[in-house]
Amino acid sequence: MADTQQDIDFTIMYATHRAFRRDLRRLAAAVEAGRAGTPEVLAGWENFSRQLDNHHSVEDAALWPQVEAKIKDRPDDQRLMEAMEAEHAELGPRITAVDTALRSGADDLAARIQDLYQVMDQHFAHEEDSALPLINDVLSPAEWRTFGLANARNLGVKGVAVYIPWVADGTTAQEQREFLAAFPPPVRAANKLLWQRSYNKKRLWQV
Repeated sequence: MADTQQDIDFTIMYATHRAFRRDLRRLAAAVEAGRAGTPEVLAGWENFSRQLDNHHSVEDAALWPQVEAKIKDRPDDQRLMEAMEAEHAELGPRITAVDTALRSGADDLAARIQDLYQVMDQHFAHEEDSALPLINDVLSPAEWRTFGLANARNLGVKGVAVYIPWVADGTTAQEQREFLAAFPPPVRAANKLLWQRSYNKKRLWQV
């Protein structure tokens, strides 16, 4: 393990993955109900796409390089990192395919969503089952926080103000408490007083 025996808290990562899965299920339900073209569904999809692009671009820039620096003499783990990057690359064309079908009303939209969900879900499961244990083994909590800070910088204040209530959207009371507890008190206060209300007004996915 890294220079500390303290385990890394992956609560935010698991919660973020859960939010991505939730949004694609919402999109699939909207298609089945004939509501895919509504402004609220399109806004939900646009937010999903932005969040996923940010999530994976920050992993590629600020997380995987930290891990790779620690596993130069571990070929099996190097292959795992290569797989993570390859799985990220597989998602891009599928996002484009869903976006094109959604905006054109293509008959195969539901199938494209299912394909994206399957590939994304398999990637998240692979990451959760294999990459997160590796991260816990080779990075310290402080190094993990470096990744979290890079994510916040990439989002910016306005992006964070959407990201936090978006992840919390639709969660159980316990899931929401655990997720919000991972942030400092000032962030939780801002979310309660400002961000949550602003997010609710967006009515993402709702009609």
